[in-house]
Amino acid sequence: MNQWSPKRATEWYVSQPWLVGCNFLPSTAINQLEMWQAETYDPATIDRELGWAESLGFNTIRVYLHDLVWHHDPIGFAERIDDFLGIASRHGMRTLLTLFDDCHRPDPWLGTQPLPVPGVHNSGWKQSPGAVIVEQFHYRTVSDAVVERLRSYIKGVLTRFGGDDRILMWDVYNEPGQSGHGDKSCELLKLTWQWAQEARPLQPLTGCLDGSGSAECIAINAANSDVITFHCYDGSKLEQVIMKRKSEHDGRPAICTEYMARELGTTFQFSLPIFKKHGVGCLNWGLVAGKSQTHFNWESVRRLEELREQGAVLRPGDPIPEPPLWFHDIFRIDGTPFDQREVDFIRDMLGATRG
Repeated sequence: MNQWSPKRATEWYVSQPWLVGCNFLPSTAINQLEMWQAETYDPATIDRELGWAESLGFNTIRVYLHDLVWHHDPIGFAERIDDFLGIASRHGMRTLLTLFDDCHRPDPWLGTQPLPVPGVHNSGWKQSPGAVIVEQFHYRTVSDAVVERLRSYIKGVLTRFGGDDRILMWDVYNEPGQSGHGDKSCELLKLTWQWAQEARPLQPLTGCLDGSGSAECIAINAANSDVITFHCYDGSKLEQVIMKRKSEHDGRPAICTEYMARELGTTFQFSLPIFKKHGVGCLNWGLVAGKSQTHFNWESVRRLEELREQGAVLRPGDPIPEPPLWFHDIFRIDGTPFDQREVDFIRDMLGATRG
């Protein structure tokens, strides 16, 4: 095991600016596959929308990769990652790359992705590597070929970009145990850490604590993370979670890699002053309300199958519906904000030039 010492992690953290930014998916992509596949990779939209992030004063961006894209086209995928890192860097942002993910739809596939279901939060987001493979690791029925495919993905990406200073950190596995996986994700999670540490990039490795779906997954991430990361969407718990993560784990620095759900009280006006007071980096969920529709709340997912059976989809060119109060996200696809006062607050808080 080659986890960074708390001293090294702290020295790394204090050399950074206050890390503030967002989780990013371009508005033209419904999921990670559509973001990264050659046929649908959209650098023009990425450039435009990261310009809006820059205008807020953001300096950090978190994005998700997908193992299937690497398996299908490792050279092309690496070129697109390199291109994305270049765009983000030109907008003054460093990138946190996320490798695996247990959230939302369990059945990823390559090629044409599903059309959005109107008014449903993340109706087309796909897990990586997906529920079937996670359970195969748990029940020890996974094939050698699948193990090698995933090992080659983790080690391939980390070897290719492990010395790239445009990358801030690596998130090895987002919210392991979510979507009902529970402890079934632990076997793959342990192997993912082993592969990542064998590749040992120059940047820190992390896996979230609060936000993971089982106590064992949290313990595995805590025992391996160079820098502690966590998720918190509940305003009533935010300061409590921050204090817990800052006081535990041998004094390692803490970063919140997901927050900001207006209905739950973690607005920018509420959250940013708390993060700044405690010296904690923070990345809200979402930038532009696009095909993923994360400006609708989690409860909207309850209607997903009903609406699919009715054939309800958003086709290219259809207007994206809006709830009265947005859950996540900041801008519409035309660049206008959901709440101009909120945008002004962020810019004032981060010292950005108004635009």
